Amino acid sequence: MSEAILAIVMKLTLAMAADSEATLLFAGDAMMHQAQIDAAYRSPGTYDYSACFDKVRPLIGNADYAVVNLETPLGKSGFTGYPCFNAPVSYACALRDAGFDLFLTANNHTLDCRDKGLKHTISALDSLGVHHVGTYVNAGERERSIPFIKEIKGFKIGFLNYTYGTNGISVKGDVVVDYIDRERMAADVRATRENGAELIVVAMHWGDEYVLLPVGSQRKLADYLVSLGVDMIIGGHPHVVQPFEMRQNPLTGRNVLVTYSLGNFISNMKTRDTRGGALVEVTLSRDSVGAAIVSDARYHHVFTVPPSASNRNFVVYPLDSVPAQWQQAARAFAGALKKL
Repeated sequence: MSEAILAIVMKLTLAMAADSEATLLFAGDAMMHQAQIDAAYRSPGTYDYSACFDKVRPLIGNADYAVVNLETPLGKSGFTGYPCFNAPVSYACALRDAGFDLFLTANNHTLDCRDKGLKHTISALDSLGVHHVGTYVNAGERERSIPFIKEIKGFKIGFLNYTYGTNGISVKGDVVVDYIDRERMAADVRATRENGAELIVVAMHWGDEYVLLPVGSQRKLADYLVSLGVDMIIGGHPHVVQPFEMRQNPLTGRNVLVTYSLGNFISNMKTRDTRGGALVEVTLSRDSVGAAIVSDARYHHVFTVPPSASNRNFVVYPLDSVPAQWQQAARAFAGALKKL
């Protein structure tokens, strides 16, 4: 092949790479309080959450890959809310049917039903055919599962998930919870990159509950993850929306997205700042040499409306389409967001 033809081929290849895009969507904490269980009850053993996500289904479905933090174990019976969560499998089924592809399972409620509950949660998610990261039935399964790299419209994306703790409940057997540990995270990021990930997402369950700004530990860990070369840092646990930042990797100059907390995707929390959350939509593209980059990110704010005479379930709404009787509370929630 002549040099002239080779140059043309290279230009065409780079142009095609530069034109390609993919979108990721990240949701906050999918909680399961007792009132949500009661609202979904239909008959013994039957719980229907299908209507909970109808209003945001288009937002989720429009993404090429959508991720949610499942902040509850999945059980077979004896379903309970706070302080020890245990949700029906139909809850995860409704989240899957709403369009979520990946479930994050490393959070402070992971061991609410102890090792047995963790194992059943993983088995249930496997039966639903959804991806999950953060907890594993044993060390061997973690070794087989990590790195977790998903090809999304030609982009090879690695996903990792860690939690600060599990509410003082310890692992008793051979299950594995990915706790925040700098050495472990560095090894995982390195292995994920070496196995072909072009971009790496690290989901962190961290920070202080109900605090509207990131605390020092979050900022320090974010700095550390940026230094490791992570491209997207997605935070949860505070149950309120905290700011997001678009930083630059000091070595490459490429964008690094840091979202400190996406708040609650759905819950029965009732204070001004906990009634809603944010979906962050991330656009991936390729630069002039074909390298994958985070090119844009934006929020879609959501608000949870409790059951009423016309709707027996909790329903997640886009913030700008909340029913009239809840608009005052939605405006208060939105007003606080503007101060961040």
